[in-house]
Amino acid sequence: MKTQILYIEDNEQNQYLVRYLLEAEGYAVTLAADGSEGIKLATEAPPDLILLDIQLPGMDGYQVARILKKIPSLATIPIVAVTSYAMVGDRERALASGCDGYIEKPVDPDNFVAQIERYLPVHLRKTD
Repeated sequence: MKTQILYIEDNEQNQYLVRYLLEAEGYAVTLAADGSEGIKLATEAPPDLILLDIQLPGMDGYQVARILKKIPSLATIPIVAVTSYAMVGDRERALASGCDGYIEKPVDPDNFVAQIERYLPVHLRKTD
């Protein structure tokens, strides 16, 4: 069974790039365009990893991370913020809201998969 990654992102170009990079390495990617949809998809079929944009319509990624971490069946799933928020304190705020990692956009296509794999258990990684 393929490693399942949920990407919560409203920008279609970012969705396309991240999905392309991850699927090329053998990962299965599910997309959600906002936080509510992401929470719904995560609870219906818990993924192995959640990639989360911070600047989302409706509720922001900080709220989404806090909600996801309060759901017992999702509490141990790693959440990585993938965001253009790169000011002083943004990384710390993402981590304080429940994110386990932080990657700045624009993503580097040459290193992105390796960056997110650090948050997956070794047996779920594709490119070790």
